[in-house]
Amino acid sequence: MSKSIQDAAEGAFKVNSLSNLENADPVAGRVVWDAPRSIWNTGIFLGAIILAPIYFNISALFMFFVLTSVTLCAGHSVGFHRRLIHKSFDCPKWLERVLVYMGTIVGMGGPIWTIKLHDSRDWAQRQPDCHAFLRHEHGFLKDGLLYLHGKLVLDAPPKFDAGKGISDDWFYKFLDKTWMLHQLPLAGILYALGGMSWLVWGVFVRVAACTTMHWAISYFAHTRGPSDWKVEGAVIQAHNVPLLAIPTMGESWHGNHHAFPSSARHGLYPEQIDLGWYFICLLKFVGLARNVKTPKDLPARNNIIPTSTRAMNIVSAEQLTQLETRKLP
Repeated sequence: MSKSIQDAAEGAFKVNSLSNLENADPVAGRVVWDAPRSIWNTGIFLGAIILAPIYFNISALFMFFVLTSVTLCAGHSVGFHRRLIHKSFDCPKWLERVLVYMGTIVGMGGPIWTIKLHDSRDWAQRQPDCHAFLRHEHGFLKDGLLYLHGKLVLDAPPKFDAGKGISDDWFYKFLDKTWMLHQLPLAGILYALGGMSWLVWGVFVRVAACTTMHWAISYFAHTRGPSDWKVEGAVIQAHNVPLLAIPTMGESWHGNHHAFPSSARHGLYPEQIDLGWYFICLLKFVGLARNVKTPKDLPARNNIIPTSTRAMNIVSAEQLTQLETRKLP
């Protein structure tokens, strides 16, 4: 097989960005202080707590909700997660970069760092065992402190490569190195449009809220809640968190996502609101998204088990045939 064909095949079937998994250990490791992010999060949260009451007004609150919704939906949920990490739909490169930039504006990290964090956690949690940090074994407050101020350093981590079109993209490498600085031009624009109140609520309060939301969904979606699917062999099972569906833009349907990670749609059942999916549908309607994947378009998986009678309503015929031979727990 030629190198180009081999690379294409690996790109088509690559689940994530990790390799050398046979020598990696998801258990042994330690949590250390992540100084840059700890200082960043501390400054952002202190700014939000101290300045938000002083500079509150209705227009700033309205702007906060609009800017938070747009950046979380188009940027983090669709750009970072569904497009860059899982490639659940195709779009023009210029649009991908716009979405990824909006994801960077959310204020939690750059695109390459986000892929590494996501894929490392996803891989570890799908093993028979993983480090206590990834199992969310600590209490609510301690888990939040560790998430916002620490990072897990495994003794034997997998090798990481974000892949062609990402790790070798100058723009994404630039965003990864400068992700904190991109709040500055936004702060200038907000100050020019609405003064100090818009700056405070559009940067400090928004970033603090988004960071807290990201941690909260990670904590609750991996510890409790309903789910229609179980992943065999995984120490951590994902759950759906209905109350966070709207503020997380559909990311809280995490039990569905673990069962079908390559699906562009996370809210798979009628009552499950998924604003990220609706945005992708809009992109498809105007001709900017194609090859949009849902469970019916994906190959059958042999390690998932339905845990509800409605679960199999959304799968492909191939997956349905396979699942009919298995019993509901």
